[in-house]
Amino acid sequence: MVQVCLNGARGAGDGVAVPLSPGSMAASAGEAVAAGASDIHVHPKSPCGHDTLSPTAVTPTLEAIRARVGVPVGVTTGAWAEPDPAARVARVRSWTVLPDHASVNWHEPGAEEVAAALLDRGIGVEAGIWSGTDGAARFAVSPLGPRVLRVLAEVLDTSADTAEESARALLADLGSAHGRPVLLHGMDGGTWPVLRLAGRQGLATRIGLEDTLLLPDGERAVSNGQLVTEGLVQYRQGRDRRSP
Repeated sequence: MVQVCLNGARGAGDGVAVPLSPGSMAASAGEAVAAGASDIHVHPKSPCGHDTLSPTAVTPTLEAIRARVGVPVGVTTGAWAEPDPAARVARVRSWTVLPDHASVNWHEPGAEEVAAALLDRGIGVEAGIWSGTDGAARFAVSPLGPRVLRVLAEVLDTSADTAEESARALLADLGSAHGRPVLLHGMDGGTWPVLRLAGRQGLATRIGLEDTLLLPDGERAVSNGQLVTEGLVQYRQGRDRRSP
């Protein structure tokens, strides 16, 4: 499975290719799915372009994307969008249109409560485990671990030279991951080495303008669709050279 991450916390300063409005997110999602993405991760935005969990942004974002594609759509619950854990839970409970899944960063304060609120509403949980944090240790003892939809193994090492090593260390820290499927991805300079490793390991992955603005050759990507197209090529090459 290759998920497309449409925008992340990026904003207008990251270029016109990054979709910020519901309409542009929907158009970008349509191109990415046509290119081969089978799942969507998106950050709904406030009118000023900041990540938000408000239903006034979540609802039109989900409705616009679902009008264009028929694949699952998930959103973020990152603490930067709503720093107070109790307010984050309240936002989840206020949603009137529900995503198929939502990511929860397990190292963040209130992660268990946010995940529980999502599960109570029938929303799948993507457990975000960031390298360099205590997320893996906290997830290992979480009673909610066996109930999550998947684990997002998120490699924050942005060096193309060391990201693969960091990814392998993170996977080792995750261990059995409560038996849940693992999606492995990198960020910025580490994006492409980690994506190829995911192919070799037979793991799900993701690609999109949240993770990188650049193609493997260093050229600037013009769209999420272009990144998905190239991502599938790189992923399949890694899969064809699968190694332990």
